[in-house]
Amino acid sequence: MTIHTVYISVGSNLGDRLRNCCEGIEALCADGQVKLVARSQFYETAPVDFTNQGWFLNAAVKIQTELIPLDLMFKLQAVQKALGRTTDDVRFGPRVLDLDIIFYDDLVLSTPELTIPHERMHKRRFVLQPICDIDPSIVHPVLGRDVKNLLDQLDKQGQHIQPCSYDC
Repeated sequence: MTIHTVYISVGSNLGDRLRNCCEGIEALCADGQVKLVARSQFYETAPVDFTNQGWFLNAAVKIQTELIPLDLMFKLQAVQKALGRTTDDVRFGPRVLDLDIIFYDDLVLSTPELTIPHERMHKRRFVLQPICDIDPSIVHPVLGRDVKNLLDQLDKQGQHIQPCSYDC
């Protein structure tokens, strides 16, 4: 089997946000199908798109897995559901836990169920900054630019993000 390197965005803005994120990461790795390689620090981040909600706590993780992309997506959805996430009533609205595949090796995939790299990641400071904490040199396989360059190119207005000292 092939071992894949995957970057996942982790976020929460309901309940005990830190606990939700930490338990989500732990649950993801609990059965041995996913190995945690690295985790960024946590950030308090302003909501994007639907702004009438509380701030998020966000991080990113680098994992290794033999799971194919769709199976990993199903696993992420199962973890989210187990930790209390329900069907999203509002697109980009509040959520107990959000786990998104950002990069999966250098794969480019577009299906009705899953798009890799994540289709909005290059516009999201709350995704790019945590990934830069882990490895700023990762190259977006479609845009051909590293995540540090993508972060530096973002508009400085909006998308407020601040590091925090929270830890699992």
